[in-house]
Amino acid sequence: MDTQQIALITYFNTGNFSGISDEENDALFDYLTQKGLAVSYQIWDDPQVDWSKFDLIILKSPWDYFDKIDAFYTWLAKLEQLNCRVLNPVATVRWNADKRYLKDVQDKGMKIVPTIWLEKGSKFTPAEAFTALGAEKIIVKPSVSGGAKNTFALNPTDAEAKTQSINELLQEEAFLVQPFVEEIKTKGEWSFLFFNGAYSHTVLKTVKPGDFRVQHFFGGTIHTPEPPAALLETAHNIVDGFAQGCLYARVDGVEINGELYLMELELIEPFLFMATSEGAFERYYQAVMEHLQEMA
Repeated sequence: MDTQQIALITYFNTGNFSGISDEENDALFDYLTQKGLAVSYQIWDDPQVDWSKFDLIILKSPWDYFDKIDAFYTWLAKLEQLNCRVLNPVATVRWNADKRYLKDVQDKGMKIVPTIWLEKGSKFTPAEAFTALGAEKIIVKPSVSGGAKNTFALNPTDAEAKTQSINELLQEEAFLVQPFVEEIKTKGEWSFLFFNGAYSHTVLKTVKPGDFRVQHFFGGTIHTPEPPAALLETAHNIVDGFAQGCLYARVDGVEINGELYLMELELIEPFLFMATSEGAFERYYQAVMEHLQEMA
């Protein structure tokens, strides 16, 4: 039997993202290669790539997809047209690319952070947002975004000053408004990692003093406590409901009054924190093998 060719999808690196993420990619690449898999890095928007030659295409780090969302959707459509086997599945990735997927999660009875949806072409009215959310501080961000791009953390004074900028951005794309959740500063943000729907490991991300962004490239720190059972159960239910057939899933949420409120379900290019958990690389490899064996 011919060796199955696997594309590990990445992006054209212009220095926008942190080296720690590249370290995970390289460690994963080395691990899969040492296990005998025929893996190669491929840049998702490289026009020279013949996608039909790959038996499996794994989205690992197409980190700039949200900057080129129309091209990304076009690429996904091409993979579908070529009947490529993609992980995570194209339909799921397309759904997950726009944070309006949170509405679907909420409709199924899961808790999400309270959200006001601002459609493209609408207007941001700070007073209405603060009143509706009952918040003293709000977060405004695009519904297609990543890495805290065009994300504003605003008190009422800041919001007045930024309204014009936000309304100009709203002419180009949809946004969402959420209360700043104090628990992110006081308790941190949970990330639960799953491979093929099976729980792998957990991290708790805490912010740098004076900041609101938990991402490690903004100075956030990573901890590995045992997660409360109730939070893990909720994360598992979210994965069962919305990440069927997915090689990987990361559930990001915050604990409020003992319950997990979903902030993001990451199914496209999440950092997987594999170095924080013994055996995580092996669990990822075994999950890939399950898909390869299904295809054989």
